[in-house]
Order: sequence, then structure tokens, then C-alpha cells
Amino acid sequence: MADFTVIQGDITLSQVDAIVNAANTTLLGGGGVDGAIHRAAGPELFAACAPLDGCLTGEAKITPGFKLPAKWVIHTPGPVWRGGDHQEATLLASCYRNSLKLAAAHDCQTVDFPSISTGVYGYPVEEAAAVAGEAIADFLAHTSTIQRVRLVAFDENTAATYRTVWSKLNS
Repeated sequence: MADFTVIQGDITLSQVDAIVNAANTTLLGGGGVDGAIHRAAGPELFAACAPLDGCLTGEAKITPGFKLPAKWVIHTPGPVWRGGDHQEATLLASCYRNSLKLAAAHDCQTVDFPSISTGVYGYPVEEAAAVAGEAIADFLAHTSTIQRVRLVAFDENTAATYRTVWSKLNS
């Protein structure tokens, strides 16, 4: 089974095969991690995203990483938190599964994720960590392509929450 860990850091500096972008549905850049990835990758990323015609929440699309150390950027729009009764968990799990499917299809061995939907989209971090952990663990149990998945949390509080939730899932 693949290595599956949490670190605190800047995902735009990840030296991996693919990073995942917590994108908006236009794929044309925005705030938070999405804006940071677009800035770090350069204008070529915007140019590559424009003809993709956006992306539905829970789906994923891939582009080259351009000026990023990562070879690929996998873009996935997460759900906006609306109280938990509007398929948010299902959509969030789909973000992780569909991103990993694209990574495997492009022979990626290493993939770094941000904490999808927990910023301006308001998804509670503890609930998001549980959904992410289950979706990633389930996918990794059925693939041999991907060797390492990391959750790259922007701040230590988010990283600590993911570590705590994921340790409970694995016990």
C-alpha cells in the first residue's frame, strides 16, 4: 500500500508528479490555493485551462504544471459547505477519487493534495479530513500505480486536524 501522510507547507513547492488544485468550476484561477497555484505556474496554466470549459464540482481535469516543480496539476472543484445535507460529503469524496484516477491514468507515483473545500468554501476541517482520508485510503487499496499521497496543509492547525482524524481512521 502507498505511503499516505500529512505535512504542513506550500503545495506550490511540492516536487511530485502531480499536485491537486482546489479549483473553482471555471478553472481560471481564484483565491487561496487556486490563486497560488496559478501564480506559481505562470500564465501558461491559465491558457491551458481556458479551453477545458470549466469543471463540475467533484470532477477533475489535468494540465501540465508549467513553472511548478510538479509535472501535472489536477484541478478539482470542491463543494461549498451548505450544512452537510446537500451531498457535500459525496462530492468531496469524488474530488479525491477522480483526482487519483487521473493521476494513476498519467502514471503519477506521487500526488500532493491541499485541504479541499475547507477555505472560503467553508467545509469543516474535521469532517473534510474524514471524507478525504476514507476516499484516499479506499482508492490506494485498489491501485499499485500511486506510491505516495500527501495532504499538504497550508497551516499547522489544519495539518494537526488531518493527522488526528487520519490516525483515528487507521486505528
